Amino acid sequence: MLDFLPKSSKAQPAIWRQGDVFIIAVSNLPHLGRVERRPVLAEGEVTGHTHSLADPVSGHVFAVRGELYLEVVADSATIVHEEHAPVTLPRGGYAIRIQREYSPREIRQVVD
Repeated sequence: MLDFLPKSSKAQPAIWRQGDVFIIAVSNLPHLGRVERRPVLAEGEVTGHTHSLADPVSGHVFAVRGELYLEVVADSATIVHEEHAPVTLPRGGYAIRIQREYSPREIRQVVD
């Protein structure tokens, strides 16, 4: 189970948002069962735009049991997207979550 870090201060939040992608600081990352992925946190189905690491060597994007994570190994990493402001994250571990929306018929992911 992940330990989410409490929201710390305005200077250093524990949750960042870029469009429909939430980046949540965690105190520990899962290590068993890691499946390394491209440096992309999410892809837009309509536009083809991506939420991705500006510098691929600044971090590792991986999945464990279908959940997505980011480990920033450089002093910082910047997440970029063509339609959103960049988000710069300090070294550490993060859980990646995609916003979902409710419909009486289904719960579905929000698409950028």
